[in-house]
Amino acid sequence: MKKIAFHLNTLCQGGAERVVTNLANQFAKEGYEVYVATEWYDENEFVLDPRVTRVHVGLREEDDRKNRVTKFLLRVKYLKEFVKEYQPDILVAFAHRANYRALMAAGSSKIPVVISIRINPIGYYDAFSDNIQIKWLFPKAAGCVYQTQEQKDFFKPYLQDNSRIIMNPINPKYFEVKRWDKPEKAVVHHARLVDFKNQPMLVRAFLKVHDKHPDYVLKIYGPDSMDGTKEILENIIKENNAESFVFLMGACNTLEVEIPKGEVYAYSSDYEGMPNSLLEAMAMGMPVVSTDCPCGGPRAVIEDGKNGFLIPVGDEDALADRICRLIEDKELANSFGEAARNIKEIASVDAIFRQWKDYLNSICAESADTYQKRE
Repeated sequence: MKKIAFHLNTLCQGGAERVVTNLANQFAKEGYEVYVATEWYDENEFVLDPRVTRVHVGLREEDDRKNRVTKFLLRVKYLKEFVKEYQPDILVAFAHRANYRALMAAGSSKIPVVISIRINPIGYYDAFSDNIQIKWLFPKAAGCVYQTQEQKDFFKPYLQDNSRIIMNPINPKYFEVKRWDKPEKAVVHHARLVDFKNQPMLVRAFLKVHDKHPDYVLKIYGPDSMDGTKEILENIIKENNAESFVFLMGACNTLEVEIPKGEVYAYSSDYEGMPNSLLEAMAMGMPVVSTDCPCGGPRAVIEDGKNGFLIPVGDEDALADRICRLIEDKELANSFGEAARNIKEIASVDAIFRQWKDYLNSICAESADTYQKRE
């Protein structure tokens, strides 16, 4: 394998986008010819290594007034043209629709396609149209990368052979962070403000924490996804006169400085793939409380009561209770934080990159053997 292409919608500040950027940059540093084919450009994107070639494969200006079906077919067509022109040794797709487009675009070519499941399949891969496309397209995949066992189990029997479970890599800057000896009296959280992260539940839970510990504040870092979540949070804060102790901090490029200032880290998602924010918090030695959300990402890294707390999805009373326990029991909080740092052993950039590199090389080798036998 010498040429590798990644396909996804964009490189905005999201989990899949972060993983692709890290992988693309790492492959480029090792001398691979790397392409990232995206549907559109965003204002706030991750930065690619200059050695990585970014290619636009999305709709063009003249396509704006065309109907939905035509636009879908054009997206596949443009990606197919990209594959034909650049001839990568392997095409790796990230996320829902990108997986379908990649499999359709590669068609009957010799280029193997590896797809990647990045979210809870329930609610995202179980519509009628998904059932049809999964049965038709997924058997054509040369391989698949999951983040959790729950994801893998969902797609039986279509994607079991030649599949792997690989966690998200954690940026090295989070591993050597030193926590403050006397942290601020703050509960912290960082993630996009988006509906499935359920930050409104976090704020409501913190209102109960604040009733018991009025000297504590909540700081939520993360950019606005523009889906209305920020406005919901602002309304909750205003209705509860919480402007003096609940803060929406916005996007932050120095999270490795700001997050360790806090005393407790809270994560409130309704569902996730493998949440990068939670992994980063653990890498920084933060005592964490997280929902035990599908499809099993937090449960894969948190052993409840050992290196963090897991609570039921949507249970703001449980979230408030566990936050209070960590505020009140400094010894427990410190032990959680130290145990959480062990995530470095399984989720460093080098460890995850080696898994991806070995897996993609094995797929390419197997694909080449298959075509030689056919010929």
